[in-house]
Amino acid sequence: MPSPVLRFAPSPNGRLHLGHAYSALLNAAFAAEMRGRLLLRLEDIDPLRCRPDLAAAVTDDLSWLGLTFEAPVRRQSEHMAAYRAVLDGLRDRGLAYPCFCSRKAVAAAASGRDPDGAPLYPGTCRGLPDAGALIAAGHPHAWRLDGAAARMQAGGLAVTVLAADGATSVRPAEPARWGDAVIARKDVPTSYHLSVVWDDAVQGVTHVVRGRDLEAATDLHVLLQALLALPSPAYHHHALIRDPAGEKLSKSLGSVALAALRREGVTAETVWRRLGFRRAPDGAPIPVR
Repeated sequence: MPSPVLRFAPSPNGRLHLGHAYSALLNAAFAAEMRGRLLLRLEDIDPLRCRPDLAAAVTDDLSWLGLTFEAPVRRQSEHMAAYRAVLDGLRDRGLAYPCFCSRKAVAAAASGRDPDGAPLYPGTCRGLPDAGALIAAGHPHAWRLDGAAARMQAGGLAVTVLAADGATSVRPAEPARWGDAVIARKDVPTSYHLSVVWDDAVQGVTHVVRGRDLEAATDLHVLLQALLALPSPAYHHHALIRDPAGEKLSKSLGSVALAALRREGVTAETVWRRLGFRRAPDGAPIPVR
């Protein structure tokens, strides 16, 4: 049997906070328990918010935390040609279509919301007869998955769930909740959903350990995996670290960064204990349950 492969995959669009530290430590704990490999991936498809100095800060914070990852680090910004080829393949099969709608237009026409709470796209541009002419004229557009056609082609889908003790179970997937999801943004030929599915396959990831805020996205990810004939990892979605007010830690909300804690003299060992981990004799993190 091949060794288990796990990955920690932050976006370098801000400094890491305690929520990232918890996820990184938990990935390292699972990898150590499974005697598997641990990879680092920088999900930097956003050309405006993701910067080289923030990417360097990610690796610096993880090193300070006491975690090591296999080299090389995969940077999504270096693989746009691969994502474009994947997108083109879905387009050629009639499973993706261009969308020229603004966010305001989508919000005005939507009758429901997707699992992230965003307005559910009503399919305005699906089957648009003059789409080719609009693209040729230079109109900005995203690419959306034709959800109904994709689900018909993929058939029944299931998610393999990884429990904290390593046991696995299976639940049905419900990708219909996402409607016609964006799989390529207006500024880059991919989206989080498309690139993460492709990268997990390319890197041989067998177990995905990430926050519970991404649990619903897994249903869309297994749909894309089925369409692209990619293996589907087992998924563990951990509880989120929250601030004293009960809010999820977030870069956009200015949650206290690890860098700030470091400047205050907080040690990595203190962060480990605060997040519920102790150090094994070989240095690996062990959750204190």
